[in-house]
Amino acid sequence: MDLPELRSLDLHVGGRRLEAAWWGPPPADAPTLVLLHEGLGCVAMWRDFPARLAATTGCGVLAYSRYGYGRSDPCPLPRPLSYMHDEALEVLPSVLAVTRVQRAVLVGHSDGGSIALVHAGGAATSALCGVVTFAAHVFCEELSVRSIDAARRAYEEGDLRTRLARYHGDNVDCAFWGWNRAWLDPAFMDWNLEAYLPGIAVPVLAIQGRDDEYGTAAQVDAIVAGCGAKPLFLEDCGHSPQRDRETATLEAVAGFTRGLLDRPG
Repeated sequence: MDLPELRSLDLHVGGRRLEAAWWGPPPADAPTLVLLHEGLGCVAMWRDFPARLAATTGCGVLAYSRYGYGRSDPCPLPRPLSYMHDEALEVLPSVLAVTRVQRAVLVGHSDGGSIALVHAGGAATSALCGVVTFAAHVFCEELSVRSIDAARRAYEEGDLRTRLARYHGDNVDCAFWGWNRAWLDPAFMDWNLEAYLPGIAVPVLAIQGRDDEYGTAAQVDAIVAGCGAKPLFLEDCGHSPQRDRETATLEAVAGFTRGLLDRPG
């Protein structure tokens, strides 16, 4: 499989700079798969998944690092507990506008999947064709809190900070603590996105690993109940289907995307 080359971009949204990258055809020539990263992710942490996704689907692929992640501009801490809502309803629409995306499929991992669902249910335009989530959350679970607290210990006492710094550079503390302290705030147990699900008017594919250490099958069950999503559970897979089961995940996203593009209208 010949993989398209990465084209680096700087996006200017709300007076700040976002690191971004594009693979495959431009938005005038094909639909665009917009990748929304996890709570500790960034452009580089998608590795070669975007290139493989572009080659498999024939679509363009856009990924960007949110404020405070990767090589994007920093953001103030602490992050508000509404940070995913804010990204979905305020920042993402501007990103789609400045990149001139004409037909979009949102592909979000973990926090990015939650952002995709809020956008689809609360800010979507006619350009949105569909949503794919990997390990998205629509409410907070005790399992999530335990795993995120374990990540805090690994960051403070182990080598997690060093490993993340390779991707986030000077943003590493902003990226980690912005995510970690929000999820570990006692008030975050009341965080819930389910009210946005009935407003989603496009098809949704909800993918989750059977061994996800950050969420249970109840997350997918809620997404299915709320918006009629198609569920896909992957065996021998943890919180990152695009890494743990890359080929199966690519095939699922490609098949879902083909089905969207074959729909009338």
